[in-house]
Amino acid sequence: MSWFSYLPDFSVFQRVDPFIGDLVQIPLSGIVRHKIIGYPCFMQEHKYSIKHWAKDDRPREKLLLNGAENLSNSELLAILIHNGSREKSAVDLAKEVLKLGKDNLSELGRLSIKDLMKIKGIGEAKAITIAAALELGRRRQSANPLQKTIISTSRDIADYLQARLKDYRHEIFAVLFLNRANKINHFEIISEGGITGTVADPRVILRKALEEDAVNIILCHNHPSGSLKPSRADEQLTAKIKEAARLLDIAVIDHIIVSETGYYSFADEGLI
Repeated sequence: MSWFSYLPDFSVFQRVDPFIGDLVQIPLSGIVRHKIIGYPCFMQEHKYSIKHWAKDDRPREKLLLNGAENLSNSELLAILIHNGSREKSAVDLAKEVLKLGKDNLSELGRLSIKDLMKIKGIGEAKAITIAAALELGRRRQSANPLQKTIISTSRDIADYLQARLKDYRHEIFAVLFLNRANKINHFEIISEGGITGTVADPRVILRKALEEDAVNIILCHNHPSGSLKPSRADEQLTAKIKEAARLLDIAVIDHIIVSETGYYSFADEGLI
């Protein structure tokens, strides 16, 4: 007599319990049937968690043993994703995330949380974790110029701004607040606009300048289109803020426009 005996509708299977001698019925729902050495066995479905991988294939262990620099981008992302779905491992999901960003970390940084959640297996929590890690990378990249004692050239400011603003798809107007030695006290985004423009209120900028004890300020905004030529509105706004700041003994020493390809300095061009 076979150890397993199936009912006709295959909704349950029967077995004789070897300990109590009774016939028991076990439902088949949620159980996957496999043939192994001539008789059926049953295995629960499972998620592809990193902890179940071979030790040499686990990104966390590889990072501890070999250092983060020796992991691929997909392995580093897999650590953030933490676990996979029922169909895919964390590394498989990470590869899909990278593919969505055209296998380029700079492009990946432009994706929104909603963009990341388009991938099956990437929910809100995973998308937020990825977005947070990318933002930390962005801030780290832009932190070095902030540590300089003195800002001496427009290039110093442009490098800092490009790192901070390059991933925005819409215009951002920001201000750098400097002390008497031209050391940066504070950086703040004042307003965000559409693809073609944004509006900045001089009162908001000057109130913040007073709060930060700023002696000099640098106006800055990005051009997502890539064009570095200032518009007539840019020139008028600069003149308006400069005149209002002069009444408070605050100097507007530059207005810098940045894009991915370069920068434009009002001071360098003699417009301020």
